[in-house]
Amino acid sequence: MKNIALVTISVIALGGMYVSAQPPGAAGAPAGQQRQRPAPDPRSMGGGDCRENPYNCNDVVNPLPATNTVWLEEMTWIDVRDALKAGKTNIIISTGGMEPNGPWLVTGKHNYVLHTNCEAIARKMGNALCAPIIKLVPEGGIEPKTGHMTSPGTMTMREETFRAVLTDAAESLQAHGFKNVIFIGDSGGNQNGQKAVAEALTAKWAGKALALHIPEYYDYASVSKYMQGNGIAEGKSDNMHDDPIITLNMFIDDPHSVRYDARVKASKATINGHSIADRAKATAQAKQIVEFRATKTSEAINKAIAAKGGTK
Repeated sequence: MKNIALVTISVIALGGMYVSAQPPGAAGAPAGQQRQRPAPDPRSMGGGDCRENPYNCNDVVNPLPATNTVWLEEMTWIDVRDALKAGKTNIIISTGGMEPNGPWLVTGKHNYVLHTNCEAIARKMGNALCAPIIKLVPEGGIEPKTGHMTSPGTMTMREETFRAVLTDAAESLQAHGFKNVIFIGDSGGNQNGQKAVAEALTAKWAGKALALHIPEYYDYASVSKYMQGNGIAEGKSDNMHDDPIITLNMFIDDPHSVRYDARVKASKATINGHSIADRAKATAQAKQIVEFRATKTSEAINKAIAAKGGTK
């Protein structure tokens, strides 16, 4: 009993010390004695307070030369602000995936393709930027495993999650002044979600901005047909989730993504009867593929904007 009493007295004493140590204006003090925080400065941007550093002010002049990137994640907030002021009000949200693609291509196949293609499209348009690639998309069920989820390395996203991510990404960008939010998807399972979100957001924005799904981007058949006249004549199919077009589109972004050097060394640098072993030839054909897709997609984007009465 004596020990319990001592513990009780100690707790009360410590509590009293805590209360007496609290600064003026702490919880429990009369409202009039509470320390008032200064009102937010409406000029503040950049993650800080304009009153504390001029680089946190909305009208600060960029202290560095303008960047040459089209990727939003590679820009400072000042770069983005100035790009918008300069008329770069088109933003491309591209969706890829993580899935199996045979023994040669890495699971991030579509993301490598988009890294090259989105940049090419944005530069061809001249007034567009690329948002970060949405790398996780619907690939199949988790329990039970269906679709590509039967293969290790696949990462999926529920359709409702995918659409929610697209919606939040697009609305974030529109809130900052982008007038045309453009969805391109490098996988078939991405198309319906993009289309539904684009239509819903365009209706919601009611003329303030447009959200556009561009199905013309995902048209590998037309790319294959074009490249048949440019040295790619496929032979018997290898019956894998792979083909010369996708291989070369990845190769131009990162040769290791198609295990190029290892395949050449192992005499495995063919797909569907087409050899990619000649590096110079493969590079030239890859550039043709990217140029064709960028031209076709940029034309489709401009056409879609015009059809909706938007501003390019």
